[in-house]
Amino acid sequence: MSNDLSSALQTAIAAIPECLAAGYIDLSSGMLLGIKSVDSQPTEVVELLAAATADLFQGTNVKMIESIFKKARGLKDDGHHYFQEIIINSDNLIHVFIRGKNEEQVACFVCRKSANLGMAITKARSSMPALEACI
Repeated sequence: MSNDLSSALQTAIAAIPECLAAGYIDLSSGMLLGIKSVDSQPTEVVELLAAATADLFQGTNVKMIESIFKKARGLKDDGHHYFQEIIINSDNLIHVFIRGKNEEQVACFVCRKSANLGMAITKARSSMPALEACI
């Protein structure tokens, strides 16, 4: 991981309310390009993050749904991805996934469940330009 990406991930964690971890994933290669966390994370989770993120954004059923939405709206199936952000609320955490301008890259931010969801999303969105500039 480049120092720039590492620094940008650390800055994002500091800016996003109650953020515990941030990662940056390249969907086309399936690689986790960078990850920062305030605590150590289980190796199994870190190893699966890129694959799980790819499934969320580009799994077979997701692609099919995007295609159906485009067809229903009379849009060309030009490769543009319909889903840009995915929010997952787990028992104790909020997971915010945001697709970058390069639609093959996704940032993942993990916050405590007690974080203000709107503020977490707003701050996560505002961190994207700095992350994207590193790649």
